[in-house]
Amino acid sequence: MHPSTWLKTDDTGLYCESGEFYIDPMNEVATALVTHGHADHARAGHNSVYASPETLAIMKTRYGEEMAIHQHAVTLGKTIEFNDVKVTFYPAGHILGSTQILIEYAGYRVVVSGDYKRRHDPTCPPFKVVPCDILITEATFGLPVFKHPPIEQEIEKLLHSLRVFPERCHLVGAYALGKCQRVILALREAGYAKPIYLHGAQLKLCDLYKQLGIDLGELTPVSEVTDKKTLAGEIVIAPPSALADRWSRSLPNVRPVVASGWMQIRARAKQKNAELPLIISDHCDWPELLQTIEEVNPKEVWVTHGREDALMYQAEKMGFKARALSLVGYDEEEQGGD
Repeated sequence: MHPSTWLKTDDTGLYCESGEFYIDPMNEVATALVTHGHADHARAGHNSVYASPETLAIMKTRYGEEMAIHQHAVTLGKTIEFNDVKVTFYPAGHILGSTQILIEYAGYRVVVSGDYKRRHDPTCPPFKVVPCDILITEATFGLPVFKHPPIEQEIEKLLHSLRVFPERCHLVGAYALGKCQRVILALREAGYAKPIYLHGAQLKLCDLYKQLGIDLGELTPVSEVTDKKTLAGEIVIAPPSALADRWSRSLPNVRPVVASGWMQIRARAKQKNAELPLIISDHCDWPELLQTIEEVNPKEVWVTHGREDALMYQAEKMGFKARALSLVGYDEEEQGGD
């Protein structure tokens, strides 16, 4: 039986009929397999959730200890069964705890890759190439124009700006889960040892990263700084929405910075009011999407949430059968998704 007969999409998400489970469902379901903790993939209220221990910890931090009735921490690389369907979780390299899911049934191997990237990220193990018959891939940056520069290059832009504008508070818009911590660690790897200041919305997840053994260095809540003028020449990280918020007006001589894969598009940078756009993404760029398809070498490529048409066309040119898999609810502007 071809997977198209037992893998279906509906208003809730991707459903495996034979295994009776959803992957990253948008609504409350009996059994949810969750690839990672971003809110457009991980929702509260399911009866049973299967996910990596880190993803479960993220969901509990965001939604409370009772975010699901039954919470099952999976071991990466260890197969579990749902009816006659075998399921194995593997690293996706997207953010802390992110996974891709291999489904084996009726003689077919299907990999649901979730969100993934191929770059070094000290918060999570690298993406694992899993051979399969069908690869379900995202296409967030699925256009040839998208080629992400090395993160070290973008971080150096930020450090250079601090040297050129020592009187300005550098306010970095970065999503609270994944992007915030990756920027912090990239700054530390570049030798930036000073305290980094955080908007209150970033604190819980940074604390969780620390609890899970990821050293982010000295972090200080902006709320604990009595004289905000002392933040001149410092780095403050906040949700992107805070750059245009009243909250930012208390900071001295703000230089707005945005860390996002979309910053390659000038109109997006202007829309976000980014004086200093940093092209830092937790997704694959165009060459990495093609690299992944080649390395996995599936018989078919199913493309979802993103620029489906361009990637499908290119996959077919490369000799792969391709189709769009329309899924609802996945948001490119979600907390951490770009």
